[in-house]
Amino acid sequence: MSTLKSMADEQLVSLYAKGENAAFDVLLNRYKSSIHSYIYYIVRNRDLTEDIFQETFVKVIMTIKQGRYTENGKFKAWITRIAHNLIIDNFRQERSENTLSNDEVEVDLFNNIKLCDGTVEDNLVRHQVLSDVKKLIKHLPENQREVLEMRYYQDLSFKEIADMTGVSINTALGRMRYAILNMRRMAEENKMELSLA
Repeated sequence: MSTLKSMADEQLVSLYAKGENAAFDVLLNRYKSSIHSYIYYIVRNRDLTEDIFQETFVKVIMTIKQGRYTENGKFKAWITRIAHNLIIDNFRQERSENTLSNDEVEVDLFNNIKLCDGTVEDNLVRHQVLSDVKKLIKHLPENQREVLEMRYYQDLSFKEIADMTGVSINTALGRMRYAILNMRRMAEENKMELSLA
C-alpha cells in the first residue's frame, strides 16, 4: 500500500482498471476531501453533498472499469468536472420539479399574446435566428460560452454560475458581456440579422 501511495494518478488508474482495488482506495483517499468540499461549497446541503459525492465516485468507477477513462494527467480535473456536471443536473431537476402547472395559476391563457401561434413567416424567422445564434455560440471562447449557456439555457443566476465555475460574480458578468459583444461583432461580420422584430 505504501508503494501505491507514491504512484501518480495515471498509474493508479491503470492498476485499478486491471483489478487492483487498493489502487482506487489510494485515489479516493487522495481526492475525497477536496471533491467533497467542492460539492458542499456549491450545494450547501450535507445530505445532497453526500448523494452527489457518492454518485461522482460511482461514475468514476464505472468509467474506469469500462475502459473509457482517457484524461491522461488530468485525473483531479476530470473528477471535479464529473461532480460539477452532477451538481448542474441536480439544479436542473430541482428547477423542473418546482415549475408551476397551469392548474395552479389563475390567468386567462386564451387571451395571452405570448401564447399565440405566430404566422408561418414568424416561425421561419425565429427558427433562422435561433439557428444563427447557436452557430455564433459555438465560436465563442469556452469560458464565455459556458456562462452564456448556463445563464440562458439552464436559467441559472450569476451567483449560481459564479459558484459552479469557481469565479467571482464580476468575472461571470464580464464573461457574459464579452460573449454578447463577440456575438454582435460576429453577426455584423457575417451580415446576420438577429432580431425577431
